[in-house]
Amino acid sequence: MTAIFLKGISKRFGETEVLKDMNLNIESGEFIVFLGPSGCGKSTTMRIIAGLEAASEGDIEVDGVRINDLPARARDMAMVFQNYGLYPHMTVAQNIAYPLRLRGLDRKAQTAQVLEVAEKVQLTPYLERKPKALSGGQRQRVALARALVRRPNVFLLDEPLSNLDAKLRVSMRTELNRLHHDNGITTVYVTHDQIEAMTLATRVAVMNMGRIAQLGTPKEIYNDPQDLFVASFVGSPEINRFDGSLKNGVFESASIRIEGFSISDAHKVTLGVRPKSVTVDEVRPCNGTVYSAEYGGDSNFVTVRVGDGLVSAITPPEQVFSFDQEIAVRFERADCYLFDSETGRRLRPNVA
Repeated sequence: MTAIFLKGISKRFGETEVLKDMNLNIESGEFIVFLGPSGCGKSTTMRIIAGLEAASEGDIEVDGVRINDLPARARDMAMVFQNYGLYPHMTVAQNIAYPLRLRGLDRKAQTAQVLEVAEKVQLTPYLERKPKALSGGQRQRVALARALVRRPNVFLLDEPLSNLDAKLRVSMRTELNRLHHDNGITTVYVTHDQIEAMTLATRVAVMNMGRIAQLGTPKEIYNDPQDLFVASFVGSPEINRFDGSLKNGVFESASIRIEGFSISDAHKVTLGVRPKSVTVDEVRPCNGTVYSAEYGGDSNFVTVRVGDGLVSAITPPEQVFSFDQEIAVRFERADCYLFDSETGRRLRPNVA
């Protein structure tokens, strides 16, 4: 297994700086996910690790050895792209075996390794088919098998599930999870889909504007966001935000008032509360009206107009509301996050 170290990595395209002094230790055998919006630098980071882009500044080390000048083909890393990259004139077996052919492995050894990896990704019945006869999920598994058969030190996966429908994405997440468990290969995964990040990663690097905004386990990222960007980007539905002020431990906005914060006064503060922590019911006095109500099977998603803003809540399936119904919205101080509105920095309780 392989550890990767990024030390002071920066990348510029002309006058545009897309990565800014990135430092990161990717531990041997872990599944790390770069998560962020388009243009945040996550794919560029992966391409630098792979050797497809050169860093403008900084060093890349693998197991303590600097590899900046090592070409991509010599880095023993297998990369899977979102467009699969299969050869249409080759069968599944031939596509999987292609890296082994390039290495000059004899045909008998090629066949044995292809059969072994095809079984791992459930492709054995399809080995004689060509890519056009496969579903999107099957094609993606062929691309994964072709990477896996190389037995690389590192897997690099660049949004590999983005072209699949919702059902196939769930299925392929399960396959990727199992593959990593079985093989233990250091894996770097790029996505803008927070569900993929939260379900697959041992650690998540949330990226914003060329920097890592927060690095931690999925649970740490979700439950303890370090800034407003991370709190807003991670979580579905998105966190509710209220702009207001904090004075004498009391947060006030145009529509809500929450007491009991042991945080220094601040003129511009944003309060955040996740929809799962919002309670809505018909208990008087009511402070809002139902703007939208959506049935979701095992839960409902309710949007309530409170003052001039909208508040999202996740409710039990038996709790049914109608449009424009008067309703009460409540949440507890313990479920709230406070952020500096100007810097986005998390505000934490004062420590005596």
